[in-house]
Amino acid sequence: MNGLTIVFDLDGTLVDTAPDLVGATNHALASIGLPAVDGRLVRPWISFGARRMIVEALAVLEAPQSEAEVDRLLDTFLAWYEGNIAHQSRPFEGAVESISAARLAGARIAICTNKRESLSHALIEALGLASLFDAIAGRDTFAVSKPHPDHVLGAIRMAGGDACRAVMVGDSGVDIGAARAAGIPVIGCSFGYSETPVRELAPDAVIDHYADFTTALAGILPLLQMSASGSRSAEKETI
Repeated sequence: MNGLTIVFDLDGTLVDTAPDLVGATNHALASIGLPAVDGRLVRPWISFGARRMIVEALAVLEAPQSEAEVDRLLDTFLAWYEGNIAHQSRPFEGAVESISAARLAGARIAICTNKRESLSHALIEALGLASLFDAIAGRDTFAVSKPHPDHVLGAIRMAGGDACRAVMVGDSGVDIGAARAAGIPVIGCSFGYSETPVRELAPDAVIDHYADFTTALAGILPLLQMSASGSRSAEKETI
């Protein structure tokens, strides 16, 4: 795996953050006298960020609010979440072991998430995982965020990697779309928060558990070799 960069989404891919994110959403709703929403109804929106979760929760409750009020609810959400960021959130079974094995084999490891960068660092540090990652790119690290390809490509650069030798791992259409736009292969996680079953989004491979990760990655590596060969041929033709 020398020279390989593996870019992971965070929420729903590496860490099961839904309990604390749903808790933050319901705390914000309660601040204006609204009832809690069933977490299953807002889980699919986690990949789009906290604000989208609030907007969708308000839609479920048929209680739309002004933009200014949504901004205030977002502030309430973030304040509560920062203080409870790892209350119930835990890495998915096998994730830490898979990343550790990849690092030992020579891979660089990055996170590319639509969670804010400061919160991403706070979560990873609270879980004691900071030493596993070469880079963490949040939704506010660059001028763009997923599904824009430059978010993923920027995370690869931050990790010191090369997009020609990179793989994305994610649980949603946002991740798969970003990887496709960036021109890199993608592994989908079926256990994440996507409303659409991840297999229907046609990633290059799917894992149902991190026990499947090494096999899935091995199946994708030939795609990188073909891509690199194609790039070299194009360079020769140009020359």
